[in-house]
Amino acid sequence: MSLRPRYWETLPLTEMTPEEWEALCDGCGKCCLNKLEDIDTEELIFTRVACRLFDDSSCRCANYTERKRHVPECVVLTPRNLDEIAYWMPETCAYRLLHNGQSLPDWHPLVTGDPASTRKAGMSMQGRTVSEAVVALEDWEDYPLEEG
Repeated sequence: MSLRPRYWETLPLTEMTPEEWEALCDGCGKCCLNKLEDIDTEELIFTRVACRLFDDSSCRCANYTERKRHVPECVVLTPRNLDEIAYWMPETCAYRLLHNGQSLPDWHPLVTGDPASTRKAGMSMQGRTVSEAVVALEDWEDYPLEEG
């Protein structure tokens, strides 16, 4: 992978190469979690119920290149749609942070140089999810994501 040094600190999201854009993902897996919205408060509630393509052991999509074909509701994040989508991305998501003019967290793999730093920092969903294939929609609220 040939990434420009600390490119995320100097380049706007719209000027990143596809490789640089993809490298922003810290691999936490939280964007693949199903979310519920409280209709009264509009609060977004992350669940531990993951997309059916989510691989809990690798914390990655099991079919990333063809995910839209298998999961039509999957959102393909781009610099163009980030403004309307950022609100439901995890608060620690690099795309959301950079979109909002913030820095990457100290544990981010681009900062540490260690691809396992997200897991080591306790920010990964690895081994913490249940597939939507085995949990009925009406039961998702029984699987809240409890941070910390």
